[in-house]
Amino acid sequence: MECQDVTKVTLLACGSFNPITNMHLRMFELARDHLEDTGRYRVVRGIISPVGDGYKKKGLIEACHRVEMSRLAADNSDWIRVDSWESLQPEWVETAKVVRHHYGEVAAAEQNNDEVDTVKYAKKRRIEENTSHRIRRDVPQLMLLCGADVLESFGIPNLWKQEDIAEIVGRYGVVCVTRSGNDPHKFIHQSEVLWKHRKNIHVVHEWVTNEISATHVRRALRRGQSVRYLLPDAVVRYIREHNLYNAESEQKNADVVLAPLQRYTGASSS
Repeated sequence: MECQDVTKVTLLACGSFNPITNMHLRMFELARDHLEDTGRYRVVRGIISPVGDGYKKKGLIEACHRVEMSRLAADNSDWIRVDSWESLQPEWVETAKVVRHHYGEVAAAEQNNDEVDTVKYAKKRRIEENTSHRIRRDVPQLMLLCGADVLESFGIPNLWKQEDIAEIVGRYGVVCVTRSGNDPHKFIHQSEVLWKHRKNIHVVHEWVTNEISATHVRRALRRGQSVRYLLPDAVVRYIREHNLYNAESEQKNADVVLAPLQRYTGASSS
């Protein structure tokens, strides 16, 4: 019988997934092991949320391909799912709003006592939207899953709103998986908002280092080199069938300012 003090958790990973790699999936497994090893949490689901095309990141291919590759990658998992809501939005959506959205979805699904794909509860999400700022004790906790580079990015001027960082970390929580060369404890110490909410940040050390980078994968693909065993085989096949990554695709958005910087500084394309 499960202890009443154990909190159910949904892990949410937001990002480009351009393309999704084995390391993205590995992060979910590492985070689940870490949280459940504390004896205080039980991870019930993982959600992959690819960013929309409106993010305007250099080399970002169409969201429809990134979502499909993510679905292929997660196909063998019995607890990680892909959600296309964020990717379908016409403009870039702040991560804090994405977290709110999924918390509303989780709340609606829990209300129905059903663990099928939360995408089916869009109507109920609208009902929950007005209350999603309040954390309910009867709803699984939602935590943002990320790498140490995301914590570091909190300190980049005009990339994040301070109130969004406070909401994500303070109200929901973050699980940060380390990579060599990153020291999340240093970022936490240097940031007033992260230090204030440090108890809500779970730092996971990956002792079996894996430095798979989507940037390096795209470079290898452009050069005609093998990326097998860096990505799930189904994703490798999909990339090959659709000829997704080449010199032309890498220049996409090259002259466009990243969406957060546009929004928070009033900057535009050069």
